Amino acid sequence: MKKDAFFAKMDNLGLALTYDDVRLKSGYSETMPHEISIESKFSRNVPLKIPLISAAMDTVTEHRLATEMAFLGGLGVIHRNLTPERQAAEVVRVKNHLNARIEKPTCVYEDETIEQLINKRDEEELTFHSFPVLDRENRLVGIITKNDFDFCDQPSITVKEAMTTQVIKSHPETTIAEAYDMMFKNKKKLLPLVDKEGFVQGLYVFSDVQRVITGTSPNCNTDPKGQLRVAAAIGTGEKALERARHLIKANVDVLVIDTAHGDSKPVFETLKAIKRTHSRIDVVVGNISEGPSARRLIDAGADGIKIGQGPGSICTTRIIAGIGSPQVSAVYQCSKAIRGSGIPLCADGGVRYSGDITIGIGAGADSVMMGSMLAGTLESPGSKIFLNGRQWKYYRGMGSLSAMLSSRSSRERYRQKDIEKLIPEGVEGMVPYKGKLNDVLVQYIGGLRSGMGYVGAADIDELHEKADFHRISASGRAESHPHNIQITKETPNYPGQSGSQK
Repeated sequence: MKKDAFFAKMDNLGLALTYDDVRLKSGYSETMPHEISIESKFSRNVPLKIPLISAAMDTVTEHRLATEMAFLGGLGVIHRNLTPERQAAEVVRVKNHLNARIEKPTCVYEDETIEQLINKRDEEELTFHSFPVLDRENRLVGIITKNDFDFCDQPSITVKEAMTTQVIKSHPETTIAEAYDMMFKNKKKLLPLVDKEGFVQGLYVFSDVQRVITGTSPNCNTDPKGQLRVAAAIGTGEKALERARHLIKANVDVLVIDTAHGDSKPVFETLKAIKRTHSRIDVVVGNISEGPSARRLIDAGADGIKIGQGPGSICTTRIIAGIGSPQVSAVYQCSKAIRGSGIPLCADGGVRYSGDITIGIGAGADSVMMGSMLAGTLESPGSKIFLNGRQWKYYRGMGSLSAMLSSRSSRERYRQKDIEKLIPEGVEGMVPYKGKLNDVLVQYIGGLRSGMGYVGAADIDELHEKADFHRISASGRAESHPHNIQITKETPNYPGQSGSQK
């Protein structure tokens, strides 16, 4: 590959480089940006329509942002500063957002009152209004829909008194196409799938079936059943294996062993234990920054690897612990070490501009994970803060003192679960509010496509092959940014003077 000679020279000089140290060389191109394919993979069996992943951080990824990430073609990793049950519930909410088929629909009992059902919806923050109704032997007896709620003026009556009993149903092996035909013909929006004993084995929702059949959501990152894809983070050891069982039961698409040092004995033991008992689930392992570490994880059965030790804007690992490789060199070295394995790499951290995404993928990554770049969006957890004339959102590292004090999972991530005096490896602060995730990702993806067009790469594999680099000086870095001007109006893809620039 073209970049091999460049990085060999840097290695001979004892230099490791990050995003600000390099720029991609442009080349002959026959491809316009809108013609470029940016499909990739996060793990061996989990594809991506766009190569962007949201970080497993408690101020970045819960169900709302993970849902939108998958809807736009990427993937969200639900953080683990939650109980296993709560984290699994977050996964379920993503999986149930866009379903061709709901494997485990939320059902209600006929003797519950309408008031109890309304309270249940509010407590569990359910966004849908229709439920299969069961008797106390768990057999289907009817359906209650939004219409039934709307025309009920007595909350004290039972679900049985308000429900619809004229229900069309089908057998558990019903295909999406068959379900669409049945629902369209009968003008019904719900189709329960019931076995011979009358037990509910699944549910089709017409709006979601229609999206899949008509292809009105071609950019969604969905599984073979038409559900949005979602990942979730776990730690190491027995508690991590218990957490993994909850998440697998919730139909998570990929598990992420999320640690500060992925090349460690507890990580290998946890990876092998999951693969022994749940061989079909993909497991991505992180974090590392050296080629031999990547090779060892691949040999142990990892389905994907997360690269990055200390590049994040809120991470202080390199300063506190004195370790870590600058990110572009880390990505390249890991990529080179496992070249030909078919195992995807995710560059985690350090991205500040859309051009960094192109650089990270050009260096060998298959996807890029972002924290601060997404933390200020509408869909990230937390409310907006108004300060100094603009809006902000709270953002903290998982190694920050507050995160470690609030959750054992954060302490475990930095191998400090039993330490009395915590040693933080992160900070907390605020990032500017950016608006809707969709508007933000449009800019990031636009920058990636533009960069690939300059290189002459029609897809991600070709970017890997054609990418070559210049090492730039401090003057070159300054020249890359706007200069000799007072910026009076920010653009949506460049934070200008109010953001971190150099």
